[in-house]
Amino acid sequence: MNIARFLVLGITAGLIPALLVATLATGTTAQSPGQPVEGRPPNVLLVVVDDLNDWIGCLGGHPQAETPHLDALAASGVLFTNAYCPAPACNPSRTALFTGRAPWKTGLIRNQQVMREVVPDEVLMPRHFSTHGYHAAGGGKLLHYVVDARSWDDYFPSLARENPFPRTMQPASRPAALPHEPWMYVEADWGPVEATRDEYGGDVLVARWAARELAREHDRPFFRAAGIYRPHEPWFLPTEDFARFSADRVELPPGYRADDLDDVPEAGQRIARNRYLPHIREHELWKSGVAAYLASITFADAMVGEILAALDQGPHRDSTIVIVTSDHGWHLGEKEHWQKFTGWRACARVPLLVRVPRGAPGLVDGTSPGGRCDAPVSLLDLFPTLTELCGVPAKPGVDGRSLVPLLAAPERNDWNQVVRTQLGQAESFALSDRRSRYIRYADGGEELYDIVDDRYEWRNLSTDPAHETELLRFRSLAAAELSSTDTSPPPSGRDAARSPRR
Repeated sequence: MNIARFLVLGITAGLIPALLVATLATGTTAQSPGQPVEGRPPNVLLVVVDDLNDWIGCLGGHPQAETPHLDALAASGVLFTNAYCPAPACNPSRTALFTGRAPWKTGLIRNQQVMREVVPDEVLMPRHFSTHGYHAAGGGKLLHYVVDARSWDDYFPSLARENPFPRTMQPASRPAALPHEPWMYVEADWGPVEATRDEYGGDVLVARWAARELAREHDRPFFRAAGIYRPHEPWFLPTEDFARFSADRVELPPGYRADDLDDVPEAGQRIARNRYLPHIREHELWKSGVAAYLASITFADAMVGEILAALDQGPHRDSTIVIVTSDHGWHLGEKEHWQKFTGWRACARVPLLVRVPRGAPGLVDGTSPGGRCDAPVSLLDLFPTLTELCGVPAKPGVDGRSLVPLLAAPERNDWNQVVRTQLGQAESFALSDRRSRYIRYADGGEELYDIVDDRYEWRNLSTDPAHETELLRFRSLAAAELSSTDTSPPPSGRDAARSPRR
């Protein structure tokens, strides 16, 4: 075949029928769904794209982003432009999304913790829907490198193994681009894989599994979730996909500013300066990395496009709620940072796109095409939103707030929710409302930003007397948040050994 080797992460899926491939290639439309089958609850399709920031066309995060399928979905439903993750790390964010419980209340705030050691009895979203008459199946990475078999009726590639990945091809030689140092995450690398999409596997197989599920008939309502791994590192893609962006023509992140950390407190500077950006710049690979991330986003968008095309051209388009989001964002040099784990908007903000068909019990008229909502919302809100939309009994004790009122009227301005994003220390977090963001560190350091006038958070207003009233308001909110925070240290055994995966 070629010199590339296989990294076998799961089982091989069967090839999608040629007829379906031809169907999927036609793409998605911006039309709103029609009426679902009378008397039957709507289906749910949830797609979680890993480490995707706001570099998608409809959010305008990078001028060269190419995401036609995500943009088409946004045009067909509601785009939330001010959505945030519960935590800027995979494990706490995904656990919060699927349990509906806030990280600062469960105590699961770091990637190294083991979900079922921290929340052994929590009912996850798929099991909740399965209990109430749905068939719940997932594929790909949805939780943090586990399947949690008890939560699903079926899983791709296998329910019997706690490995959510199908086979995925990688380069024959590593590192492919970025020289590795002992302190680095092992997958911080990028490059082409000499393979077609069929040979590559990975997200291609997850997308085709989801497409097959959506193209066939089902005898009861279904909950389907698909995890698309790119643009999570490593940014290895089939050659043709990787070549879409050229390093010599790519633009550096528009949010980068050389003196951006000058007004950031010491705790924020420590988080920001994690050694990656100087290492990347030393090897003159900054633009190369940006190009690889953009290519990975476009590849992920293509996978989402295959899934949505199968839905829109199959029997379930008019009876399926669609949600596409990410677990958190990603830095590519903004605030001198590379990767995640920060409270700044580059990392805390996530895409959130929702389309609801007419006839859903919680929103009979469905969503209207082209809705944009700038109210502050959280991934914690998805659990209560879906149960209300589907007419499923609410899970007791969830910490989010149903977004149904915003789906009905995206432009409403009376949504006064303040959203929290939890950092890696219990007393460190960010708060976001419609106009302002506040970051509080455990040592007392503070940042305050006006995201309407300063979308890249270049000017820390916390020491500006003109913004003292706003600062005092957020300090009061932060004090209330601390009263609901689990600040106890993890008991012995609660943290897993540091994993090479992030």
